[in-house]
Amino acid sequence: MAAFRIAPEAELELDDIWLYIARSSGNIDVANRLIDRITDQFWLLAQHPYLGRRRDQDLRAGLRTFPVGEYVIVYRVDIDEVVLILHIFHGKQDIQSLIHD
Repeated sequence: MAAFRIAPEAELELDDIWLYIARSSGNIDVANRLIDRITDQFWLLAQHPYLGRRRDQDLRAGLRTFPVGEYVIVYRVDIDEVVLILHIFHGKQDIQSLIHD
C-alpha cells in the first residue's frame, strides 16, 4: 500500500508558499492551484517512491528531491516504503544550506 506522511516543517512551508502566492498574485485560486499541484505529487511519489533524484552525495544520505514547477520536494523513503515529505523549497533557494542548518 502506497502512503506518505508530511513533516511539520513541510506543512509550514506549504502554508508559507500559499500565503506568498496569494499575496503576490492577489488571487487565492492561483495559490490553491499551486498547492494542489505540489500535493498531487505526494501521491505520485507514494506510488513510485524512487522516482525522485537521489541526493546522498550533496544533501544527506537517504534524501531525494522531486521538482514541481519552480518548487522542489525534499523527501526520503522509510524502510516500510512510506514516503516522508520533509520540505518544499523554491528552486532558487540554496537547498544545501537549508538542509544542513
